[in-house]
Amino acid sequence: MAGSVASSAQDGLLQIQSFIHGLRALGFAESGLPRRERDVTAFVHWLHCQHIPILAADEASVASFLAAAPTRSESRRAREKATARRFLEHQWSQTGVVVSPATIDLLPGAILEHRYVDYLRAERGLAERSILVYTPYIRGFLAAQTATGSSPMAALDAHAVRRYLLDRTRERSRSYSKLLAAALRSFLRFLFLRRETELDLSRAVPKVQAWSLASVPAHLSAEQVERILAVTDRATPSGRRDHAILLLLARLGLRAGEVVALELGDIRWRTGEFVVRGKGRVLDRLPLPSDVGKALARYIQSDRGSSASRRVFLRTIPPRVGLAGPAAVGGVVRHAFALAGIRRSSRGAAHLFRHSLATRMIRHGASLTEIAEVLRHHSPGSTEIYAKVAFESLRGVARPWPAGDGR
Repeated sequence: MAGSVASSAQDGLLQIQSFIHGLRALGFAESGLPRRERDVTAFVHWLHCQHIPILAADEASVASFLAAAPTRSESRRAREKATARRFLEHQWSQTGVVVSPATIDLLPGAILEHRYVDYLRAERGLAERSILVYTPYIRGFLAAQTATGSSPMAALDAHAVRRYLLDRTRERSRSYSKLLAAALRSFLRFLFLRRETELDLSRAVPKVQAWSLASVPAHLSAEQVERILAVTDRATPSGRRDHAILLLLARLGLRAGEVVALELGDIRWRTGEFVVRGKGRVLDRLPLPSDVGKALARYIQSDRGSSASRRVFLRTIPPRVGLAGPAAVGGVVRHAFALAGIRRSSRGAAHLFRHSLATRMIRHGASLTEIAEVLRHHSPGSTEIYAKVAFESLRGVARPWPAGDGR
């Protein structure tokens, strides 16, 4: 027994050292590493005392660890939470093990999520940004199923699935409800294929009604777009990065995920064009406008710095890696909106530039086919909604309302 305990302690020490080495490789400041090492050592020691294997730890374990010392300051608790989460992510990335169904009861939430992400990536071929969209919905679903401490799938049935969906979509937008329903169908189908459930519960998820072309796309005026571009502080590295991001959105109508996925090798400086990694892993070539090219060149030469990542846009604080996902671009846009004094819905803020570009094009006489080429739509239905914004043209063909006598 003593030898087993010593071996476990030694393994924990090696895992901590590997974690700190990984932080150093990611560009974390050397001055902050001792604090993070103390934090992760305390977390690993707590797991050992609770007889929880590191690979069995999850969000609930982190929460329990923090609850064990309620007198700590908020700043320290936030740092410990972030460090513990990153440590668990590091451990998962280092293992690459295939978990057997027999271990699901021991490692309820984290392993199912891990296996589902592998399934989306390897078997379904989903883009990373799509995986980032689906994962939070499934993490919340698993957290709800494991709230009582039981196996996530122990009591799962069609009634439980419908009840969860209805509880989570009350007073929520249609777009949120549709995404949640789509994520649940995908996850429940995965469980059935992996024989975690006897029935295909994906059929129990009701469809969310949505009317095609029911609304006019929200957009920004040309004056608002220019005001947003002008408000970024180009005297700072982060401001120059954000300005380049905003120009890609405003001038070329890129999606937030396409900005995140842009790599150094995608920019063809000699020919004045660049490659866009679009939906469905499709690669498109677009011309590089001079103002966009200048902003990109300045950021890459002066502010990006060295990194093992090939992504063009990096985090401004360690780790010096690519942006986490489309939400990071949305944060840049919302910050610019606030500086410019423009109030818009926080959801889909980056996509407003795409709608705005299409709106300006159609009001200047562009055809739907031309708009589809610029926005790289693969389905005509994606472009049809922009016909609604040609108000001036519609007035010219609309018949006047008859001025009757009320009969």
